[in-house]
Amino acid sequence: MRLPLILAGCLALAACNAPTPDPTPDTLPEPQSTQLRDAINEPLDKAKAVEANQAAADAGRRKALEDAGG
Repeated sequence: MRLPLILAGCLALAACNAPTPDPTPDTLPEPQSTQLRDAINEPLDKAKAVEANQAAADAGRRKALEDAGG
């Protein structure tokens, strides 16, 4: 009668797993928020660069018109 209880207890203890240790700071995964932020900001940065190039080209055209006497 004791043997089945002992076996059941041993089986229950064998099924338990030790808790996994917390990952060390060296092995932490890269946060996905930075990847998402970069993906969102990429077209915005590209548009800002185009806008800056366009403003510089407009300033060059105005200067050329002024120099030409217009």
